[in-house]
Amino acid sequence: MARIVSNFFIAFDGVVEAPHEWHFPYFDDEMGRVVGEGMQTTSAFLLGRRLYDEWSEYWPAQAADVPFSSFINGLPKYVLTHRPIEGSVWNNTTVVGDDPDQVRALKERHDGDIGMSGCATTVRWLLAHGLLDEFNLLVHPIAVGKGQRLFEDTPTVPLELISSATLPSGVLHLRYAPAAPA
Repeated sequence: MARIVSNFFIAFDGVVEAPHEWHFPYFDDEMGRVVGEGMQTTSAFLLGRRLYDEWSEYWPAQAADVPFSSFINGLPKYVLTHRPIEGSVWNNTTVVGDDPDQVRALKERHDGDIGMSGCATTVRWLLAHGLLDEFNLLVHPIAVGKGQRLFEDTPTVPLELISSATLPSGVLHLRYAPAAPA
């Protein structure tokens, strides 16, 4: 059975929105290694509708030598949405709807990790339905001060630390799993 692993660039103050505005000064070879290791265990990708709309416009048009392009374009992609996708559909894309049972079935028929990133709303939905297995966070040493945070107006979610490491840039690589109920 597959695990769903969320991957986020996150600021010290919890902001995950618009990482392109604050993340890149911290991206170095060591972070590239961490990201690459995560990609090696990912056999599929789960996207919320907004991220699907953005990425399906951008990534198919990128050449194979653009980092991440071959990886994301070749993977099976699953979209959580209640609206049909109009126009041309990104290759290897399946709409799974927003039914938790469909996502459970997806986990049962896949091996490896199902990665997801970029959408705090999707993470919150997955958590609320007991479907998220791991947080893979790269916590940047910057307080952005504005923007959507990973957790906003959510119930308390106890987590268990799986691993932690400090990168030379000062970025913390933290891996958490939802804690078992007490």
